[in-house]
Amino acid sequence: MKFKEAIKHIDEQISQMLEEIEEKKIEEIINYFFQANNIFVYGAGRSGLVGKAFAIRLVHLGFPTFVIGETITKPVKKGDLVVLISGSGETIPVAMTAEIARRLGAKIISITANPDSHIARFADLVVILKPKEKKADLAPLGTLFEASAWIFLDGIIAELMAKKGESEESMKRRHATLE
Repeated sequence: MKFKEAIKHIDEQISQMLEEIEEKKIEEIINYFFQANNIFVYGAGRSGLVGKAFAIRLVHLGFPTFVIGETITKPVKKGDLVVLISGSGETIPVAMTAEIARRLGAKIISITANPDSHIARFADLVVILKPKEKKADLAPLGTLFEASAWIFLDGIIAELMAKKGESEESMKRRHATLE
């Protein structure tokens, strides 16, 4: 059955990618969040959905967070952090955002599968999530990147929770009451 084979493949690939990320890099990422005046998150397509889910959790933790492209997003300035998510690292609106954020003096964290990409070149810190083995019939298109980015960013949330002394209960107080 393809279902079980796909789940096993996706699980193995994600675990392998995330295990390779060094603790030092995680510590650097966490420091960027605490040093930022505001946090901006951006991705396109499914990577954008991952970014929005991450932004929601950052808001639950009390970080001033905005999703680039939304009408209520404030301007990016020096002292802000921009988190970009793109498997190829070449998606045009995300790549252009990297250039603009750099010009405005923001710090940039790029999450990509392509270490030589446009968003990687403009980043202060790059997280590479590249699968060792891709089976298109089990995980088509960007599935492995998107799923690993989601889990990676949820791991960052857990680390931020610990550093801030937050709990699920304290986060619930910042959860939307109208949905």
